[in-house]
Amino acid sequence: MTEKSELRFKEPGMRLLENEHAYLTFLMNEWHALVLSFEDEGLSLEAGRENMKILRQKLFEFIEPFKNHTDKEEEFFFPALGNYIGFEQGPLVGIQDEHQEIDAYIGHFFHHTRDNIDLLTLEQMKTVAQDAAEAFEVLTVHFMKEETVLFPMAEKAMKAADQDELYKKLNTLIT
Repeated sequence: MTEKSELRFKEPGMRLLENEHAYLTFLMNEWHALVLSFEDEGLSLEAGRENMKILRQKLFEFIEPFKNHTDKEEEFFFPALGNYIGFEQGPLVGIQDEHQEIDAYIGHFFHHTRDNIDLLTLEQMKTVAQDAAEAFEVLTVHFMKEETVLFPMAEKAMKAADQDELYKKLNTLIT
């Protein structure tokens, strides 16, 4: 998983979300290595096509747990925290926008790889791989923002009863 050997939060709901981030980061690192292969000037057309097929499969395997995670955040975590800090401005607005931005990059990648990958040129594959690269970058910063801003804010602001109720709602599998 990640370099973190222990979770940083005391509230079970925040620990659960942090643990989901660790799992999603593990999956992201699997496909990010393939994205980076498209930066290699010595990459052959055949290797590029094989890497693109694997990258598409890895992103496909990533999207369901990621969507399940973001659905839980948007349905339960954001509204619970928003009751304390507001919804109209501040960190919740930007974080929710990032969910849409990530979906757009990944959706764009799938749109351009929906047909036969063997018909793509190496340059086309390199261009398409940039969508996955952008998604990775936004995801990495996104998780950091949630873990350094939103999760600590939730632990400080939310009442114990609301924390307990949130944990009950969040305690579902994302895979």
